[in-house]
Amino acid sequence: MPDTEPTNKGFIRFIEKGGNALPHPAILFAIFALITLILSAIGGLLGWNGFHPATGETVNVINLLSKEGVHRVLLEMVSSYTSFAPLGIVMVALLGIGVAESSGFIGTAVKALLVKAPRKSVTFMVVFTGVLSNVASDVGYILIIPLAGVIFHSLGRHPIAGMAAAFAGVSGGFSANILIGTIDPLLAGLSTEAAQILDPEYVVMPTANYYFMLVSTFLITILGTIVTDKIVEPRLGKYTGDVEPEAITKLTPIERKGLRNTGLAALVWTVLILIAIIPDNGFLRGPDNTILHSPLLRGFIAFLFLIASSLGIVYGYTVGTFKKSSDVINGMNQSFKTLVSFLVLVFFASQFVAWFQWSNLGVLLAISGAEFLQRLNIGLIPLVIIFILFSAFINLFMGSASAKWAIMAPIFVPIFMLLGYSPELSQAVYRVGDSITNIISPMMSFFALIIVYFQKYQKEAGFGTMVGNMLPYSIAFFIGWTALLIAWILLGLPLGPEAPQLYNVS
Repeated sequence: MPDTEPTNKGFIRFIEKGGNALPHPAILFAIFALITLILSAIGGLLGWNGFHPATGETVNVINLLSKEGVHRVLLEMVSSYTSFAPLGIVMVALLGIGVAESSGFIGTAVKALLVKAPRKSVTFMVVFTGVLSNVASDVGYILIIPLAGVIFHSLGRHPIAGMAAAFAGVSGGFSANILIGTIDPLLAGLSTEAAQILDPEYVVMPTANYYFMLVSTFLITILGTIVTDKIVEPRLGKYTGDVEPEAITKLTPIERKGLRNTGLAALVWTVLILIAIIPDNGFLRGPDNTILHSPLLRGFIAFLFLIASSLGIVYGYTVGTFKKSSDVINGMNQSFKTLVSFLVLVFFASQFVAWFQWSNLGVLLAISGAEFLQRLNIGLIPLVIIFILFSAFINLFMGSASAKWAIMAPIFVPIFMLLGYSPELSQAVYRVGDSITNIISPMMSFFALIIVYFQKYQKEAGFGTMVGNMLPYSIAFFIGWTALLIAWILLGLPLGPEAPQLYNVS
């Protein structure tokens, strides 16, 4: 296969240089925070203000470099960090997922799903499993993508086509899933912080986009399958490299026993939850006796921790990866090691968000942005398309989904709210745009690793090879996912449980 790198060389170099020119996201937030302080001082001195359409009050910029402002910055620095919504959510979720991952349960479950897939549906199952894998941290990048290459190669198909299909599911379908993953509560926490700039009581739940993302899972899987079978694999042709096909190992008896016991544990959880949620006045019903306001939905992270950790414990003790209680704690420790950079990033992000809110710059920017968009009168659908394209473009230069949303949410969530659209809708629009360019962005943290996977079968593979193979997925996902979102909006469907599209400004 001819290397596609020369064709895309200039484009890739432009993206790579642009991304490398940006500071570390933590430094970026620190810069934004300092800019906020300076702008608040300028705005306070110049008397910047605006008319709040929801309350009818005049909103003035608060000078955070005044005596009172500096005192607040210093006195609330720690509480701004520790009370930052996404912080605790991610930490608790990773505790449970860390146990499930370190026990080997997640890896074995993924292998079972792929190895047993019928030959005709292999592509579909590879993409589908890739999409599902984003519920469990980085397992898709570490396990599913190289395993897909092995499976395709063993079937006489081009291994790079298999890895491309898996990568499209894992990263291109990053936000879609039939389960709630760690990204859902993380983005919901950031959306909550942003929504409270205008409405201090507003809460975006982790299930805010669940209905839309559930349907998106099957759309992405179908599109990924079509692109692989009709475009990418025919373009690659027959594999003629010197790498011999590897034997696909089946599940061992002990692994099958582990999955069986874990399945029984999952069944027990399911029965207990149904008993507590279905009957009228059930134990897990909300204060108003509804499921929507129940602890099951509003306290989903607690259930994620309990279920994931218990399933991991059952599997670990069954197969022998866990032999003593300290092994379980070590699994949690391992998952927290991945949080170190996140904890540093969150410190600066939390200060920026807090100062942006205290200064009233966020409210004024939202009011100005909403007034500008109202004057343009372009309507919701063009606004959605523009926002998707903007998010997709920014993703080429900055890889972290949460870091980008932490920057964009305080601006765009209030703008959407002032235009009469819910934070849940703006979050859903962002997630579509953020996902579709993951697979062609060199700033995506695992991009270099995927190139290494490709080079196993094609030694000259580089950035151009990656983009040449992944661009068809990106284009297809943009067209198909945007069309689905537009149809969803036109039909007025809720985005998730108690997650409408509209927001009442008054």
